[in-house]
Amino acid sequence: MPEGAPQNFVRECRAQDVPVLEKAVPTGRSRYHEARYRRQSEGLSTFLIAYLDDAPAGCGEVRWQGPKESDVRAQFPGCPEINGLTVVPDRRSQGVGTTIIRAAEALAVRRGHHRIGMGVGEDNARAFALYLRLGYEDTGYRYLDRYHYTDDRGTRHEVADPCRFLVKSLQRAAARERGGFTI
Repeated sequence: MPEGAPQNFVRECRAQDVPVLEKAVPTGRSRYHEARYRRQSEGLSTFLIAYLDDAPAGCGEVRWQGPKESDVRAQFPGCPEINGLTVVPDRRSQGVGTTIIRAAEALAVRRGHHRIGMGVGEDNARAFALYLRLGYEDTGYRYLDRYHYTDDRGTRHEVADPCRFLVKSLQRAAARERGGFTI
C-alpha cells in the first residue's frame, strides 16, 4: 500500500467503540449501536465496525439467528443476515461497505455457513448494484423492513420500508478459506 494511503480495516465492536461510533454515525435516542452491541454480547450476532484512518467509517451486524424479519427468516431458514449496513456519507465509494461485507462473509464461512443474505431497500439502486457486483443474487422475495426510531423530541416513529432479499452462496469463499480451488 502506498505511504500515506488510508488504512481501512474491520473489527468486532468493543464496548469502547460504541460511543465513538455513535458520534460518527448518530442514532440518537434510538440507540441502535448499543442494541447491536448488546446482541453481540449475548452471542446472537457479530457487530462489525470499519475504520478508515483510525475513525469509524461504517458498520454492519451479522445476525446469526437469521434475518430480523420473521417472514424472511421463515423463507430462508439457517441463513445469517447482514443487517444495518451503514457507511458514513463522506466515506462512501471508498470500499468501506465492501470491506464490511467481505468480513461478514469470512465470519460466516468460519462458522460453517454456506450462504449469507441481506436486505436492500427497493429505492436503493446504488446499494443493490454493489451487492450484485459482489455476487449476491436477488431471490425475488419482497418484504417490509419494520423498525422504529425516536426523534429528538422523544416521539417514536414506526417505519416500514419495502425491501428485497438477496442471498450469496459462500462455497467459493469457503474454498478460499481452505486454500482450495473451485471450478
